[in-house]
Amino acid sequence: MTINEIAEMAGVSRATVSRYLNHGYVSQEKWKKIKEAIEKTGYQPSTQAQTLRTKKTRLVGVILPKINSDTVSRMVAGISDVLTEKGYQLLLANTNNNTEEELKYLNLFKDNQVDGILFIATIFSARHKKLLKECRVPVVILGQRLAGYSCVYQDDFHAAKEITDMMLEKGRVPAYLGVTDRDEAAGLSRRKGFEAALKGKHIPCRPELMLEGEFTIESGYEGMKVLLEREPSIDCVFCATDNIAVGASAYLKEAGIAIPDQVQMIGTGDTPIGRYITPSLTTVHFFYKTSGREAALMLVERMEDGKMVNKELKMGFEIIQNESSRF
Repeated sequence: MTINEIAEMAGVSRATVSRYLNHGYVSQEKWKKIKEAIEKTGYQPSTQAQTLRTKKTRLVGVILPKINSDTVSRMVAGISDVLTEKGYQLLLANTNNNTEEELKYLNLFKDNQVDGILFIATIFSARHKKLLKECRVPVVILGQRLAGYSCVYQDDFHAAKEITDMMLEKGRVPAYLGVTDRDEAAGLSRRKGFEAALKGKHIPCRPELMLEGEFTIESGYEGMKVLLEREPSIDCVFCATDNIAVGASAYLKEAGIAIPDQVQMIGTGDTPIGRYITPSLTTVHFFYKTSGREAALMLVERMEDGKMVNKELKMGFEIIQNESSRF
């Protein structure tokens, strides 16, 4: 079965079938006839021939830090919805938060192995920036802001400040459990939001009550233990992620400290685990799936119109008040 035979069956020109296969404009009537002919015959166009003819692979490389992360999975769901609808396939590159793996995949994708790259980023080293600059295909960055690139990112600073402001209505000895400042979103921006809230309430920001750890439950557990040893009178804790907050809550329970009566616990991310622990976790909801959709739409626009205009989109957020707080 050839494209000419499909055209004859549908009663249209070969060029019209070609436009249909390449997602170009076809009238609704002709689109329906071609679709029926293809479904009837089971015709599959040659991907190799299409690539040679159009110089397009219809592939998008998605570089992500951890495939089993709830946050990342929501982003990928949004990305997948858009790209599938637009006729693209995803190549998922899971780096397990390994910088060398990120660099390896950037190097692989940058020279037209794919039509575009969606980079769910955490840290930008000089080597990252060098490879991004060398990319010959459109790139959209998701989850972080990087000047000179199209980006979709969360309002981490204001989210952290707003929920900390609320926490401090019933707390005067706050502590912070976060991640490295090299991660400008979950690390640096959320820490700065926390500090801005303390400054606004004229509460001293005590460095010994601020710890950096990993994106894990275990890190939250160990961090909470250290903080309480340093200051037993802590009465509220901001955590940069829900996983960290879950671990911190587990330690407080083991220590016989009541949440929220003695210590309020605040997370960030609104992940399922935070909803099902007891007490349920007060947290920040970010619209991760929507941000994935927006990033994919931004990339498709760049790939299909050829314009190199960079765009930025900062997403909103919502405070989810559950049982671990007293505001």
